Amino acid sequence: MPVSSRLRAAHRPGRSRWMALLLLIVGVLSAAPPAIAEEPIRDAFGREVQVSAAKRILTLGADVSEIVVALGAEERIVAVDRGSTYPETLKQKPNVGYRRALSAEGVISLAPDLIIASEDAGPSTAIDILKSLSTPLVFVPERNSLEGMIDKIELISRTLGLEEQGKVLAARVTADFNAATALAERVPAERRRRVVFFHGLLKLTAAGEGTAANAIISYAGGINPLDFKGYKSVSEESLVEIAPEVVVMMPDDKGGPTPEDVFSIPALKTTPAARDKALIVLKGAYMINFGPRTAGAIRDIAAALYPDVLAGENASPQ
Repeated sequence: MPVSSRLRAAHRPGRSRWMALLLLIVGVLSAAPPAIAEEPIRDAFGREVQVSAAKRILTLGADVSEIVVALGAEERIVAVDRGSTYPETLKQKPNVGYRRALSAEGVISLAPDLIIASEDAGPSTAIDILKSLSTPLVFVPERNSLEGMIDKIELISRTLGLEEQGKVLAARVTADFNAATALAERVPAERRRRVVFFHGLLKLTAAGEGTAANAIISYAGGINPLDFKGYKSVSEESLVEIAPEVVVMMPDDKGGPTPEDVFSIPALKTTPAARDKALIVLKGAYMINFGPRTAGAIRDIAAALYPDVLAGENASPQ
């Protein structure tokens, strides 16, 4: 066939439409998110969840949201819970309220194709509705340890088809965590200070064993003298007996709490912490969520507890 004839054949209408369709397919595939694992995902409750897409992700839990962002998938997040405020760009996303007081209708209205939630998300009535939908719902385990953080990263990265990014993030988080906890090893046992974390001043609700706050205090070299489990109100008699040397709290969104706010409370007035006005205030998502920034919180608390021993340690961004 002459060259001119071959050129005319290449430009026939049918051939042009075929080439246009091919280019369209290539464009769609190149814009698509990474492939999702063919095997079902086993979540925190042992449920097998088949994830077929992850273009519109709804994240519930500050640690969950931060991990998704750290994996490079922030642009695929369509909504978050109220506690997911880091990085700042997440504040521009729609939020569905407190993750333990969800409205199923509010979640459904955002049309996510994947929901990734902390295992403590609730209430159960809303969760039961969400479980009944065709939208995949993956629960992430809450464990207050380095191993727990790595498990979260691995589960979320598998769910999103971002295993290689997950390996890089896990390695960085492990190195940061080990470096931060090594600070506590520089503090002599006899210098360890008694530290109490209060969730609020109204009822003096404090963190006991099994809480993220208790774990952070321990990793930072402090001693939590409260031996109950979970969060409970602490009496004035108990506070006098345990004599906390430092109080840790979260911000109240009003510029406080200040040492004056905390140590004017009768139950705390006679404690060593009040004598020294020893108060550490850290943001909640930074302080009590085991995620990519946890090493920074450990480092900051350790440096605040033992400034002379750990002189020169730089505070981490909250």
